Parts: sequence; C-alpha cells; structure tokens
Amino acid sequence: MTYCVGLRLNRGMIFMSDTRTNAGVDNISTFRKMYTWCKPGNRLITLLSAGNLATTQTVVSMLEEHTKAAHDRHPDIMEAPSMFEVARLVGETVRDVIKTATDGGLQSESTFSATFILGGQVEGGAMRMFLIYPEGNFIEATEDNPFFQIGEHKYGKPILVRAYDPEMSFEMATKLLYVSFDSTLKSNLSVGVPPYMKIYERDSLTKGYEKRIQASDPYYRKISDGWSDALRAAFNSLPDFERD
Repeated sequence: MTYCVGLRLNRGMIFMSDTRTNAGVDNISTFRKMYTWCKPGNRLITLLSAGNLATTQTVVSMLEEHTKAAHDRHPDIMEAPSMFEVARLVGETVRDVIKTATDGGLQSESTFSATFILGGQVEGGAMRMFLIYPEGNFIEATEDNPFFQIGEHKYGKPILVRAYDPEMSFEMATKLLYVSFDSTLKSNLSVGVPPYMKIYERDSLTKGYEKRIQASDPYYRKISDGWSDALRAAFNSLPDFERD
C-alpha cells in the first residue's frame, strides 16, 4: 500500500511519499515512489506513484527512456511546452502500459491499476499540479481543491482539511505533512518509513529541497510524540458526557 500527497501553496509546492510496497510479519519491501526531472531554468517535474509496482515502474522507465533516447523517440516530457502537455503525455503512457499488460485477457485492468500525482512548472508557464488516473485522464489542483492524495489517504486527510492555508510557509506545510504521515503510519501497517519529501519554490525552475526521513529523524520523532501529546491534551480538555 502507499500514501503520497502533493500540496499546492501560494509560494510553491511540497510533496511527500512513503516507500512501503508490501506489508506483513515477514514480507516488507521498500521502493521509492517519488521521481524528479529537472532542466534548471527551464522546467521541474515531480511524479508520485501509487498502485501496482510493475505498472508504476514501467511508466516511470518509459518516461525516463524517452528523455534520454534518440530524437526519433517521442513524446518527451522534457520537451513538452507546458505542464498540461506533460500531464497528457504521462496520462497516455499510463493508459498504454495498463492496456499492454491486460491484452492477454487473463486479468482485469484493475490488477494493473496505478495513480499518479504530477506537479511542476515549465518556463513561461504557471506552476501546476495534476492527479492522473489509471484511464489516463486527469484533473488539476485548484484553490478549492489545493492538494491531492493517492493510496491510503483517509487517515492523513483530516489534518490537511483542517489546517491547510495557501499562505502558510514551507516550514508550516512540512509540519502539516509530517503530522498527516504520522497519523497514517500509526493507523496502517501497509504504509511505512522512510518517506521522501520535496519542496519546490514557485518560479525557481530548480530541483529544490529533498529529504529522506528516517524513523529515527529527531524532528519526525518530536512531531510524532508532540502530536500524540497534543491530541490527548485536547481530548482531556473537552467536557465530559453527562447522562440526562
């Protein structure tokens, strides 16, 4: 299982993804689910993945091969004129990979399903973020819907809905995502550390800040313990129920 989130702020975007692919008493695997392509001064593209591992890795590999291959291999996300076109190319790749995997007819498309969060900026265009579905279609983040989650998102969503502010700093947004991830990690074994985090500053067109967060990370431990203490204190401060 997976938990990935992309958060759009007025000053930029922040992404976080876990690395757990299988969970069980003796069956745990770790794979990176955040990928970045950057041409400094021209574009920054970040892709987060959830779903069938073979599908997501094939999609990313195809996108990567097209950026490195000869000029006769198109489309290429590093040459697309806008983030909308990048989203369209990623969507087409997702659809084609799933269709190829199911052409044998032995399994349904849902077996190979994968969903992606795409965010970034191309020179001359606005910073944009998209949620790309297995069918290849997509929607864009807006002021009314400023963040996307994929994978096991129900545990980490309440804090995002309650605390998000488009004017918040990257430091505040990082704290918000730490809490969102900690709530998910404590509620579902199939989501695991170490998560990856990425911060992109609007109009910078650079790779930005990246961090791999270990379970022993001092700030993560402080947020995890502090949030648990704060929730207990808030609960205890509420009035007790009185029977009629």
